[in-house]
Amino acid sequence: MGKSKRYEYDYEQYENGKGPKTMIDDILADPDFSQVTDVTIGSWGSAWEDNCQKILDDIADNKDKFAHVQQLFVGDMDYEDCEVSWIMQGNYGRLWKALPGLKELTIKGSTDLSLGEVEHENLEALTIICGGLPVSVLEEIQKAKLPNLKKLVLYIGVENYGFDGDEDTIRTFLEKSDFPKLTHLGIEDSEIQDQLTQVVLESKYMGQIHTLDLANGTLTDKGGALLLEKIPSYPNIKVLDIHYHYLSDTMAQQLKGLPIQVDVSEANEPEEYDGEIWMDAMLTE
Repeated sequence: MGKSKRYEYDYEQYENGKGPKTMIDDILADPDFSQVTDVTIGSWGSAWEDNCQKILDDIADNKDKFAHVQQLFVGDMDYEDCEVSWIMQGNYGRLWKALPGLKELTIKGSTDLSLGEVEHENLEALTIICGGLPVSVLEEIQKAKLPNLKKLVLYIGVENYGFDGDEDTIRTFLEKSDFPKLTHLGIEDSEIQDQLTQVVLESKYMGQIHTLDLANGTLTDKGGALLLEKIPSYPNIKVLDIHYHYLSDTMAQQLKGLPIQVDVSEANEPEEYDGEIWMDAMLTE
């Protein structure tokens, strides 16, 4: 069984010359690396000003040495290292052919992110964690050829930090994408979570998924009522994840009463300021 390992630099290492240019050399120098199938790359020391393109290119250039890697997470860092909206990402276009054995890819951050032409026979899970997902990236996923994709989780985020679409953007994405084996769909972390809940409930994927993930957004009783009405029509749905929400206690209890596994943890209260009601998605800046 393969190992999991995390590679990252702290600020002192960065000050001493470590960064994107040295990351892959250091990973390859690790005597354990040949047994590591789950690779997590955390801070490269300067994620707010240096993108990770060199890291991605060096993986592609050393594809034979990375052939055993099945899971890859690029950008796993918290706000103490770098705010998610500041993480400088890169172009993943070369990785699809370089890592044919890859089964799971997780990316954190969306600044300067591009997935390129996405085509991969074996990828089973794709997750993008960010404060705002650009339409350009959504369109790349929309066109993707991922015949074995089972899990897709997308943090939609907010306009101020990169999301430049609307509910129709997500509707088009769900209509035109083609993931025949998808069983876990996550459209989350949105400031228009009620609208996106309706869009997802009307999508073709509702008849095939077993996990519906609408967490981390501004879901209110309006979206909750839609879920109460529609979920019983889909016996294939076994799990509903709506943690971090703005539901009333009454609605949360009604949803918990559905005959499936429901996560309604992390309830939030709207804030009123200057006569306006404010609700925030979980992850933005």
